[in-house]
Amino acid sequence: MKPFKCIDGADIAFFEGLMPHRAFFGDKISDDYAHDEMGEYGHFMPQAVLLPISTEEVSAVLAYCNGQNIAVTTRGTGTGLCGGCVPVMGGIVISMEKMSRMLEIDPQNMTATVEPGLLLTDFSKTLEGTGLFYPPDPGEKTATMGGNSATNAGGMRAVRYGVTRDYVLGLEAVLASGQVLNLGGKTVKTSSGYSLLNLLIGSEGTLAVITKLTVKLIPEPKANLSLLIPFDNLDRCIEAVPAILRCECELTAIEFMEREVIACAEAYLGKKFPDNTADAYLLIRLDGTSVEALQPSIDVLTKLLPTLGAADVLLADTDERKDSIWNARGAFLEAIKSSTPAMDECDVVVPRDKIAVFVKRSIQIGKELDVRICSFGHAGDGNLHIYICQDALPADEWERRRALVMDALYLEAQKVNGQVSGEHGIGHAKRDFLLQSLGETQIALMGGIKNTFDPMGILNPGKIV
Repeated sequence: MKPFKCIDGADIAFFEGLMPHRAFFGDKISDDYAHDEMGEYGHFMPQAVLLPISTEEVSAVLAYCNGQNIAVTTRGTGTGLCGGCVPVMGGIVISMEKMSRMLEIDPQNMTATVEPGLLLTDFSKTLEGTGLFYPPDPGEKTATMGGNSATNAGGMRAVRYGVTRDYVLGLEAVLASGQVLNLGGKTVKTSSGYSLLNLLIGSEGTLAVITKLTVKLIPEPKANLSLLIPFDNLDRCIEAVPAILRCECELTAIEFMEREVIACAEAYLGKKFPDNTADAYLLIRLDGTSVEALQPSIDVLTKLLPTLGAADVLLADTDERKDSIWNARGAFLEAIKSSTPAMDECDVVVPRDKIAVFVKRSIQIGKELDVRICSFGHAGDGNLHIYICQDALPADEWERRRALVMDALYLEAQKVNGQVSGEHGIGHAKRDFLLQSLGETQIALMGGIKNTFDPMGILNPGKIV
């Protein structure tokens, strides 16, 4: 592949003519566009940032860049954690922040059609009062709907409801050539050839640029309850998960966390967690038609959990109590980040019966290499978030130990038939680990798909394959 073209005066004139006052160059570009939420993965300034407001503008930009061999990176709000939206090859960034409209709520078909820049939190607010509900619940609520689709985001409710891919029914997307593609729609099933729709979900902007999404909605649960379950040690906490999942309760979420992470959240938020005396905790949420309908499940769990080593079962049945717990859980990432000069994340997913094995081994790795490791995650689906903290380590020693820890963690994930990423994607930071995990044959097949969609390779180059 030949080197990408650097933007010149003619390119600037084209972009400014296409979108006056929404094309930025040189020192007019905010530094925010050079990185994502995980600053460890480098700082890459784009040569231009474009803010389209329509599919037609996106199409015109891609057709032009394809003809001129200019690299294009699509971006939502930059909340990613693996360098997926940063322009590692320079070129332009297409920020979807102005394409953020709710286009339609269709109560008959129970769907919504949105633009990709719509924030998840704004989408949820718009649905309030409709009786409809969008289940995917990534921890970062200021992420965009397009970004969630591009990474197939999961979140805390995935154990019951599934991930983003399970709710995207249709996409409008623009190919590298500028051609507009319409995939799927409002039908809830299809058996009509290869699923190009599902190829784009999770492709991190390497195959096409998403400009519209149609997503499935479900009836909103009328009631929810949460249980906070303290354990005297992390081993018993994690080992309890398989038995909880096998009981006859339909859990919406089951999260695990260590006391150290809770302490970070307390310091970050300036608020006390409802209980901070135990070494580890499980946090369970139940959704239902009414509080009374949830009572049999509460009874089952209240009887079961002490037999699995729980020190107590604390019921959060008021909005204040629920908020105090779940707000802390939602702040874990930022809390850990604020506690250390730098960090890195291992976002593996392992079979649920191997969660305890992997978490125990991660603790051992941290001790062996003398690096502080904080962990929490989605115990219900085996998606673990392991954070490696620099603390007082000098920069060169931090880089050395960080690499050793990450290599060891991903090797352990392979040993238990886990995968590199559960929900945060690959970006450019995890490409080597993806190759180790999947092997050359699968990577070659992915490369072939990439070449079919984007023969010039202009779309988010340097990512995934």
